[in-house]
Amino acid sequence: MPHDTHDDEDHGQAPPSDLALRVKALESLLVDKGLIDPSTLDAIIDTYETRVGPRNGARVVARAWSDLGYLERLRTDATAAIAELGFGGRGGEHMIAVENAPGVHNLVVCTLCSCYPWPVLGLPPAWYKSNAYRSRAVIDPRGVLAEFGVSLPRETEIRVWDSTAEIRYLVVPERPAGTEGWDEAALAELVTRDSMVGAGLALSPRGRVG
Repeated sequence: MPHDTHDDEDHGQAPPSDLALRVKALESLLVDKGLIDPSTLDAIIDTYETRVGPRNGARVVARAWSDLGYLERLRTDATAAIAELGFGGRGGEHMIAVENAPGVHNLVVCTLCSCYPWPVLGLPPAWYKSNAYRSRAVIDPRGVLAEFGVSLPRETEIRVWDSTAEIRYLVVPERPAGTEGWDEAALAELVTRDSMVGAGLALSPRGRVG
């Protein structure tokens, strides 16, 4: 958890949002009443900030791009294939992988709430949980994608997948051209969180991090 800082260290920083203050107040109240253990809370936060997150999903995609046998297992039973790499648990019990391909683009939404595959993508972004995204992704997916900077040919079919508490989806973006011979670690650097939701594309080799 963040530690308090001196006043002279806060100059030039924006004050915490109202939501952040409310969350901090609620956390303090629960700790004071003995309803939660601060060390347990710290461990949970550390897990989702450093040990689970988009890097896990990127490893799954990179393996699928480079290993046809693994890709076939991912198609057949995504939950089991993902578990091969050590990722699973709450929020990832019933996974389905959907593949982008020339002429087909997949987009994931959860219209009822914000169900999200935490073991492979970590914490959901704010936009994924917003009412605007949850409603418009179904009604106007092409328009939503354009707002994310994804402009697809008019002939491209956009398939929208609605996650539930029982089934969650992972988009396997198209492998960028010019990556032949790359190892999995290099390929994983091209895979973004948004590309695994379908709200973005994998990075081009020129956009590679590092």
